[in-house]
Amino acid sequence: MYRVRQGKPQVLLVHPGGPFWRNKDEGAWTIPKGVVAAGEELLDAARREFLEETGFAPAGRLIALSPVKQKSGKVVHAWAVEGDIDAAAIKSNTFMMEWPPRSGKQAEFPEVDRAEWFGLETAKKKMNPAQAAFVAELEQVLAHKGAIAPHAD
Repeated sequence: MYRVRQGKPQVLLVHPGGPFWRNKDEGAWTIPKGVVAAGEELLDAARREFLEETGFAPAGRLIALSPVKQKSGKVVHAWAVEGDIDAAAIKSNTFMMEWPPRSGKQAEFPEVDRAEWFGLETAKKKMNPAQAAFVAELEQVLAHKGAIAPHAD
């Protein structure tokens, strides 16, 4: 999701929940995303995952972005949509895992522990490095449409 404030675009990023990500910041943020269910269309999965990770349903015209391959080998497909949600009001689904490790106890954690709006250059530094290509492509699309000045942050 993106928005334009005073001619400067911002993108919504989410921070993964759970103990592994608790103290990680730069390079840890991501777009809302997840796994595509068997037989599910990519775009339907993107809408579902956005809702599951933020509590908000994306509405509006979706802009297809070029897929990226992350260091892990996972290929991520993404769409951009203009919108404006209250990042502080997100509500994420949760997952269970053994915590503390080897304790035999299960603990519940949010998939996403917080969301925040970032200017494009800051977003590229905060997010998974491969996903920064989504922000660069969005910047080109918005500049081509005349929605922003090139290289605005």
